[in-house]
Amino acid sequence: MGSFIILKGVEMNILIKLVLAALFLYIGYCCFIFLVQRQIMFPRYQLPEFSDAEDKICGLEKIWLNTSYGKVESWFLPPASVYDKGGCPAVIFAHGNSELIDFWPEEFKNFAALGIGIMLVEYPGYGRSEGTPSQKSITEAMISAYDLLVARNDVDPEKIIIFGRSIGGGAACALAAKRSSATLILKSTFTSIRSMASKFFVPGFLVRDPFDNLSVVKSYSKPVLVIHGKYDETIPYTHGVTLYKAAKNGKMITYDCGHNDCPPNWKIFWREIELFLRNVELL
Repeated sequence: MGSFIILKGVEMNILIKLVLAALFLYIGYCCFIFLVQRQIMFPRYQLPEFSDAEDKICGLEKIWLNTSYGKVESWFLPPASVYDKGGCPAVIFAHGNSELIDFWPEEFKNFAALGIGIMLVEYPGYGRSEGTPSQKSITEAMISAYDLLVARNDVDPEKIIIFGRSIGGGAACALAAKRSSATLILKSTFTSIRSMASKFFVPGFLVRDPFDNLSVVKSYSKPVLVIHGKYDETIPYTHGVTLYKAAKNGKMITYDCGHNDCPPNWKIFWREIELFLRNVELL
C-alpha cells in the first residue's frame, strides 16, 4: 500500500512539472507573439521592389504628408478630364498589409472614369515612407491625407468615400471614427484584430493595435458596403457578415472566392461599385 501511495505521488509530481513546463512555454510563446505581432501584421520587409506606376498615370500627384513619425507618401489621381467641373467625389483608400500604393493606380483608374478622385495613402514605414506602422501612426497618416483631400478645390468635402481592404479596413474605420464621410467601403476585412488573436492561440488583451472595426461600424450613420469572399482563408467570411449586420445602413456583396483573389471578376466588381455609389447618390 505504501509503495502504491509513493508511486502515485511521483506520478502527480511529474504531472505538475509537465503542466508547469507547458504553462511556461505558453507564456514564453505569448511574450514572443507580443513582441513580433507588428512584424506579422505589417510584413513590409517582404514586399517587392517599387514599381514605376507613378510615371504611367496621367495627372498623378505625389503628395508628402508631414506626420510626427516623418514624411509619408500619398498619391492623388484626378477624375477623368471629362468630369473637370469643380468639386468631385473622392475616395481615400487604405491597402492590404502586403501591398504598396504602387499596386493600385492602374485598377483604380475605374474610379477616375466614374468622375471620382482617388487618394492612395501609404503606411508609415512602407515603401518610401518614414516611420513604423502601427494603429496610431497609420491613423495619423490617414487623417493628414484626409485633411489635405477635403481642402482641395477640385474635391467635394461632402462626398468623401473611405475605402479599406484587409488590414486597410482597420485604417479606414479608424479614419471614419475621426472624420466625416459620405460612405464606408470595407473589403475582405475583420471585426477587430483582437477577434483574430485566437488564430495565434493568444488572448486578445495582448494585441497592441486592436483596430476595432465593429465598434466603428455600429456607430457609423452613413451607408456601409461590406465586400467579402465566402471562402476567405485569412479573414473568415463571418467577420464580413457580422460587420454588415452591425451597420445601421448596410449592404453586403459576397463573392465565391478567398482573400487574395477577391473579387474573382473585376468587371463585375466595378459595375457593383458604380451601382452602389449611384444608389447612395454619390454619382
